[in-house]
Amino acid sequence: MGIFSFFSGKEQKEELNKGLEKTRQSVFSKLSKAVVGKSKVDDEVLDNLEEVLVTSDVGVDTTLKIIERIEERVARDKYLGVNELNSILKEEIINLLQENNSGDGEDFTLSEGKKPYVILVVGVNGVGKTTTIGKLAYNFKRVNKSVILGAADTFRAAAVDQLTIWSERVGVPIISQGMGADPASVAYDTVKAAIARDADVAIIDTAGRLHNKVNLMNELSKIRRVMQKLIPDAPHEVLLVLDASTGQNAIEQARQFVAATEVNALALTKLDGTAKGGVVIGISDTFKIPVKYIGVGEKMEDLQVFNRKEFVDSLFQ
Repeated sequence: MGIFSFFSGKEQKEELNKGLEKTRQSVFSKLSKAVVGKSKVDDEVLDNLEEVLVTSDVGVDTTLKIIERIEERVARDKYLGVNELNSILKEEIINLLQENNSGDGEDFTLSEGKKPYVILVVGVNGVGKTTTIGKLAYNFKRVNKSVILGAADTFRAAAVDQLTIWSERVGVPIISQGMGADPASVAYDTVKAAIARDADVAIIDTAGRLHNKVNLMNELSKIRRVMQKLIPDAPHEVLLVLDASTGQNAIEQARQFVAATEVNALALTKLDGTAKGGVVIGISDTFKIPVKYIGVGEKMEDLQVFNRKEFVDSLFQ
């Protein structure tokens, strides 16, 4: 059963449309100006399109890749009208996301034979990391998966308190040793408790400071090592949470965390409050790491499994 199957496809799409409204309005206003007075896709239109994508936070390298692919189609087909530009752009962005394994499905299922399925969540403070953990726990619980949380962000008392509030709100147990405790010890105890309680999922929060990459790398490596004493292939997922509203800064954050640990999944939050939704495309392409979740609103159900076709459709609706 998919994690979000209780939330109808139609409702989910409506929330996605609403969440991407600012980005869609921004992209379309720029796109309409880029093709005004033109009947075919020529060099000027492509130059304008390049500017639209870059200013929509898709990123320079990813933009150039998209433009190059459209140029190849123009050269092959000899004549392409500007009316076709939207559909071509959608196709190329979907293809790009597919190449990076982003948005492979509408639902989420746990890997067979991975119990407990251990998710280590990383990201700087303020990106919505703890909220994302709470929403994940809620949605897992809705499909009858047992969840246990681990408060391994012991650097800030507020982080432990916030995750505790979420555990109470969702109604799932939490393992916590308070502020100043050894994060690896908390992670170890969380996995140990998950095994003892036969939990389906263990979701572990970590500190989000980036001021010293070496310390961050050492801490995350230690957490990984102690968990592997209990489950050799843990963590099964290292989920990096990024704030989409920070645009290109999110890409820099991703670069730091990818260098510090083996990130294999991405979550982009706060898409509903920004016109910078194009960063989803750029981040996926830059790091070749699948975007797994997107946050498009405040409600628990507004953390959605990323679906590339639905996303691009909403972006260019």
